[in-house]
Amino acid sequence: MNRKLKMGMAGGGIGSFIGAVHRQAAVMDGQIELVCGAFSTDPELSKKSGEQLFLPNNRVYENCEEMIAVEKSLPEQERMDFVSIVTPNHVHYPIAKAALENGFHIVCEKPMTVTSKEAEELVLLVKKTGLHFAVTYTYTGYPMVKQARHMVQNGDFGKIRKIVVEYPQGWLSTDLEKNNQQASWRMDPEKAGPAGCLGDIGTHAHNLAEYISGLRVVEICADLSTLVEGRRLDDDVNMLLRFENGAKGVLHSSQISAGEENALKIYIYGEKGGLEWHQMKPNTLWVKRLGQPVQVYRTGVDHGNYLAEAAMHNTRVPSGHPEGYIEAFANIYRNFALTLASHRKGEIPATETHDYPTVDVGLREMKFIEATIASAKSDNKWTQVP
Repeated sequence: MNRKLKMGMAGGGIGSFIGAVHRQAAVMDGQIELVCGAFSTDPELSKKSGEQLFLPNNRVYENCEEMIAVEKSLPEQERMDFVSIVTPNHVHYPIAKAALENGFHIVCEKPMTVTSKEAEELVLLVKKTGLHFAVTYTYTGYPMVKQARHMVQNGDFGKIRKIVVEYPQGWLSTDLEKNNQQASWRMDPEKAGPAGCLGDIGTHAHNLAEYISGLRVVEICADLSTLVEGRRLDDDVNMLLRFENGAKGVLHSSQISAGEENALKIYIYGEKGGLEWHQMKPNTLWVKRLGQPVQVYRTGVDHGNYLAEAAMHNTRVPSGHPEGYIEAFANIYRNFALTLASHRKGEIPATETHDYPTVDVGLREMKFIEATIASAKSDNKWTQVP
């Protein structure tokens, strides 16, 4: 296949924040092009969205069922290769299921589904069909997150003992959902699922901790709160973590931390030292070794060849030029596209390429959500994460 991958989009029309992010990320590296979409449950809005994206009228669909059926009937060189699902959470599963059953690969917003049962069904479908499925846990795409993961798994800090991850935002400090589309569906259990802040950003924090450390959380003691009066889902999450190697941890995520922007941070400490990374200063990784001055690692600065191949692979521009949120998204799309291209050629993708959150990660985060809710409701508190 000597051409770009063809992408269809489910959701992401006019008024959507995340749809535009996905489109920018997908096309950044010239591996993917948008060819069709069902951009809204409102057929007229879907049509207008397609017009703004300069798509032909016959490739802009009234709903996802129509898109999948029509695209499947097209010649292979014309039809979409995969679907990017950027809808509210409650329709991720039916769209993904239909797309997989009709032979289309998937890139899906998180959380992948609203129940672990749905997630398990998608895992089985992926295994049955052999299709590729990426979930956009974006923060794993940053070069310095890749570097941190490499150093931990290389044993630079010895056995990991302590992990602290926090993700405070302040945008839902008031009842914004009454007049804001993005807030409205995120705090509606019929559209967001059983978790608010937990599903929206708490899973990002959990995923980042497990990705960098390579360790699974096995038990949690969680407290979920709804602090804005009248709100239907949680807006503040606090928990203790126990990891599989005996390490201890703390996770805090909040959308009522007034004045905060998008302050995701992680701290990991081992026997010989540790590291620190901030999403709002993504080009910097602080490395702390016992008895030594703090070292500052920077994206793209590799004069002594100390950066990992995975970090360099996911870096696009010379040092000193900021790479951020869109580029991290783009790394997931590019690695997904390169992996798919390798498999179509009968080749094994490079390790640094076959590095993006998969359907199994989507299932893992649904198990985490359900365990957290169970812990918060339990008098016993300490709850196993399956």
